[in-house]
Amino acid sequence: MRGRILKESIDLFDKKGFSKTSIQDIIDTIGVTKGTFYYYFKSKQELLMDIHLNYIKELLAEQEVIFNDEYLSNKEKMNNLISLIIKNIKIHGKSARVFNREFRHLDDNQLKLINDYRKEFRIKLQKLLGEGIEKGEFRDDLRCDIVIFGILGMVNRSYNWYDPDGEVSEEELVNTYMDIILNGIKKEEKTAHINEKIIENHFTG
Repeated sequence: MRGRILKESIDLFDKKGFSKTSIQDIIDTIGVTKGTFYYYFKSKQELLMDIHLNYIKELLAEQEVIFNDEYLSNKEKMNNLISLIIKNIKIHGKSARVFNREFRHLDDNQLKLINDYRKEFRIKLQKLLGEGIEKGEFRDDLRCDIVIFGILGMVNRSYNWYDPDGEVSEEELVNTYMDIILNGIKKEEKTAHINEKIIENHFTG
């Protein structure tokens, strides 16, 4: 029943918004009493907090698996982590929208906890970028924190417009983002400059 309340609430919050959805709306949709609702949740706000916790904890757990895969390069990990966010928007689209739209309705303590989890996700991405720079995979003249804020800002906002059933596939969206990102942060190959110099010398004598 708890899972059913969560599922139906996510649907309602997605359609109507948190403020315009009442507990009565939730129990009418499920066909239970208010007593049943309050058996599992003290308030609508506590319910919203559970939705946020479920979403961010699952995202962090999957991030950890990718981050700790020693067989992947930092570039591959970055690709997989961006794919993870897009996949979550595809699979958990309603939860993603509720997570990103309705966090302002959490109280101060709840908001602090969710922001701490968000920060944990961001710091791990920042660490990944830093390790990639140390290994020569990415440019070393950019601030990691600004780059990661930019990446997350671009990717996370996809929940506003991305339609998984539309003409843009998940793979195409990830590849487009990776192309934009890597062309901005990847380290240019020195051999490319050497070859250009050889060609220039050939034609100029």
